[in-house]
Amino acid sequence: MFNMKKLLIVVDYQKDFVDGSLGFAGAEKLDKIIAAKVKAYQKAGNDVVVTLDTHGSDYLMTQEGTNLPTPHCLRNSEGWRVYGKTGQVVEDCRAFEKPGFGSLGLLSYLCEHRYGQIELCGLVSNICVLTNAVLAKTAQPEAEIIVDSHATASFDSNLHEQAMNVLAGLQVTVLR
Repeated sequence: MFNMKKLLIVVDYQKDFVDGSLGFAGAEKLDKIIAAKVKAYQKAGNDVVVTLDTHGSDYLMTQEGTNLPTPHCLRNSEGWRVYGKTGQVVEDCRAFEKPGFGSLGLLSYLCEHRYGQIELCGLVSNICVLTNAVLAKTAQPEAEIIVDSHATASFDSNLHEQAMNVLAGLQVTVLR
């Protein structure tokens, strides 16, 4: 029988990506949309999890730090925290810290917990949202994987559109 349980994954909607060291115009506008999605999932009795980009003081010595030499999302810093209203509504949700783009913890969780539908939102569309959508599709190829293009964004609108096209090509349902 088809599993109708639903999961919302809020990807890296953290202060450093909204108004911090890697913040960009428009990211703050997602707060109301994402918070509303979280509340709707919770009200319906569905699951919500969060990924947290998480780095340590050695960030600049990592491969990512070499390629992107802007310290961000340092564990327990203000920039590491989930942004705005979304931060308030996900306080009790399971969180997966991740040192890179994809979350192995989330992948393990998805291998153990089956869903009929998995939706992703958050930041950044062409990097971490895309990577974790691929992991969700890998872990649960029969679940409908959804990305709402209005609940994710990028610092580059062209890369955002390209990411949405790539996801659609991977049989992810892209809401436009």
